[in-house]
Amino acid sequence: MILEDYVRVLRKGWIYVVAWLLIGVGVGAALVIVATPQYEARTRVFVSAQNGAASSAGELVSGTSYAQQRIRSYLDIALSPSVLQPVVDELGLGMSADQLANRITATTPPNSLIIEVVAVDTEPGRAADIANATASSLENVIVTDFERPADGGASLVELQTIQPATAPGSPSSPNAPRNIALGAALGLIVGLGAAVLRSVLDTRVQGRHDIESLTQAPILGGTTFDQDWAAHPLIVRTDPRHPEAEAFRALRTNLRFVNVDNGGRSFVVTSSVPGEGKSSTTANLALALAETGARVVLVDADLRLPRIAKNMGLEGGAGLTDVLIGRFPVQDVLQRWGDTSLYVLPAGQVPPNPSELLGSSAMADLIETLNQGADYVLLDSPPLLPVTDAAILSNLSAGAILVAATGKVKKAEFSAAIRNLENANSRVVGIVMTMLPRKGPDAFGGAQYGYYGSEEEDLAPRKKSRQLR
Repeated sequence: MILEDYVRVLRKGWIYVVAWLLIGVGVGAALVIVATPQYEARTRVFVSAQNGAASSAGELVSGTSYAQQRIRSYLDIALSPSVLQPVVDELGLGMSADQLANRITATTPPNSLIIEVVAVDTEPGRAADIANATASSLENVIVTDFERPADGGASLVELQTIQPATAPGSPSSPNAPRNIALGAALGLIVGLGAAVLRSVLDTRVQGRHDIESLTQAPILGGTTFDQDWAAHPLIVRTDPRHPEAEAFRALRTNLRFVNVDNGGRSFVVTSSVPGEGKSSTTANLALALAETGARVVLVDADLRLPRIAKNMGLEGGAGLTDVLIGRFPVQDVLQRWGDTSLYVLPAGQVPPNPSELLGSSAMADLIETLNQGADYVLLDSPPLLPVTDAAILSNLSAGAILVAATGKVKKAEFSAAIRNLENANSRVVGIVMTMLPRKGPDAFGGAQYGYYGSEEEDLAPRKKSRQLR
């Protein structure tokens, strides 16, 4: 993943990042609230050699060196029962010397003669008492027991408290800012991980980025998800100023610039799996092309689940099936849609052998005939993965337009559909993305714009309409 991919992931998964950030802050704040306050008191003890009888500077340096060498041992002695048991007895703490040792730390800076004793307790006054009592007990044990010569002379070192402990005014823990910041940091890390993991494990096509990573075919256009499509599938006709209608006009413009080597201007419109909006896309694209004055023939070549006649409010009793079996000539079953230059060839009766009919020479002759009399021929065909109809038809036309519904079709299904067309030596003219989100990183650029007034004027000159023969 490159930087752009991570930015896209964060834009898509920002809700995970924010949610986990808030959870982390909440957990950190909760720990601050439920934790018992701990108070920290410290006292400082100076260690020196007994140099009262020293006669030279060398002896003074020797005594100081001796104290520095011994001071490391004094840190361990400070936490021993011989030092802490008297503290327990003196203050009546009701705990063992070992338990008290867990509340005390003794440290010394490098090359220093100072011992710092820190005591922690739930009460500030008692923390100070423990620190001071420990320092006093340490002085007594070192001077009296450990550093007194065997002949009973004066101790070799002297310990003196230079900074007695005082009751702290605020608890040392919990540290609210630190705990909340730590919780926020952990929550942010988990949120970022969740966003990245969600993107990595997401097997569905989510936008242009996924399509471009799966195929070299150009993206011709895209439409957003609209729940009203089921009730109003012909948005170009019913609401020509709707942004979705403009999206189909943009698709129309892009299709006009597709280079076609053979097969005329006939295109098979299909999808990977059912439910991706191919029939609605085909019908609206046909209406958008007819708006320019181009002569368009819309063929319902889905002989398994035909929808075009129903969506367009036409009689579908006779149609493509009847033409292919020679029952009627094509002129008798073509239906003009309103006062437009769009002609519709319904599917007719559902046959028992759709693939054989669509791959027959009669179908090839029909497409050639329609190409001679129309500017555009659009064939709505079944999805590629369940059946082979679309792959067969694409060989008889200029190529296939593959509809991909974001959030529905899986990447593996889309790739398999592309392979099916390639294996059939068919050309993928382009991709039309449907069900795109209206906002966010996966929103298709053209779908974000509204309609700004006058009808779109096509730059290319209109073709002179030709009669169907």
